[in-house]
Amino acid sequence: MLDFATLFRPLAERGQQLYFVYHLEGKRIEYASASAQTVLGVAPENLLEALPAILARLHPDDRSYAQTRLGHLLQGRFVEDVELRLLDPENPDGPIQWVCVTAARVEQGPGRTYLSGTVQDVTRNREYIENADRFNTKKNTTLEILSHDLAGPFIMIKQVAGFVSEKVEDLNDSTVNELLSVMQTTCQDSINMIRDFVDTEFLESVNVQMKPERTNLAHDLQQLIGQFQSSQEDLNKHFIYEGPEQLYYSLDKNKFMQVINNLLSNSIKFTPDGGRISVVLQPSAEEVLIKVIDTGIGIPAAVQPVLFERFTPARRPGLRGEKTNGLGMSIIKAIVELHGGRIWVESTEQQGSTFFISLPRKEAD
Repeated sequence: MLDFATLFRPLAERGQQLYFVYHLEGKRIEYASASAQTVLGVAPENLLEALPAILARLHPDDRSYAQTRLGHLLQGRFVEDVELRLLDPENPDGPIQWVCVTAARVEQGPGRTYLSGTVQDVTRNREYIENADRFNTKKNTTLEILSHDLAGPFIMIKQVAGFVSEKVEDLNDSTVNELLSVMQTTCQDSINMIRDFVDTEFLESVNVQMKPERTNLAHDLQQLIGQFQSSQEDLNKHFIYEGPEQLYYSLDKNKFMQVINNLLSNSIKFTPDGGRISVVLQPSAEEVLIKVIDTGIGIPAAVQPVLFERFTPARRPGLRGEKTNGLGMSIIKAIVELHGGRIWVESTEQQGSTFFISLPRKEAD
């Protein structure tokens, strides 16, 4: 019979993952691989003694989360890919180490209960993901701002061409009329092309498999609003965030922030210059409520019930002639529902709109 422990020992001893076995009743570490030195900076034989100091390094925001997941583990649930931050004890404000823990509870008889698993240093991977997320958020907001700035001159030229066309109608100059018509058509085509590019980017970015992860949703929303605030003079709108400084939640960050970005984009389209657009985060024991509020032209009551339908008849051009394909709201609804949440709207014409997203609180939050 194959001795699997012997076969896997070289992997455990030389790999970059720390393998461990902890005897629950005896409160002792039965086994720790040599990679304990690489991952945690502690020799395997000293790991038990160093455990309190390692736990003290846990980031304050992660301690409750770690305690909850430990409770799941002690209940016999398989705990997988729990990512935690460890601070440098000599420099708490310095670089953060990310570790990923996977563990299981194994019972082999009375007094023989073990916790076995792995600890992996994922700092480099987390830094890569955070940089990618940050640039992805910046890319999305930049696209929205650029589409607004680029479409503006084309809309103005189209309007001027229409005005001139009316003034020279009595001249009956077919050449001038044709040139003015070409100007109007070209401008509208350019506006549509800009909007199509942004819409296509949204559709492609959401058509990827869901990957939920624990994230500071409050920080992510503030970062997104900050991108719009940096260009609010160019957009002629005021952007506001209201809510806590931190709130952790498990979601697909890229997809969900794209939802909020798309709702903000719609608010920009239908809010006159000088208007206000707010994102409000309101956590409670039962739910996390996010509101996107604008002081725009509102949504007619007759089309509100079908607003989230695919190819909804509620679609209409923005105040500056921005095109819509009618797919955005149905995709937003689908993404919210994939997160176990729901979305709805309250709106009064000429008074603005408020989009509500309710996400259920989860045990591990």
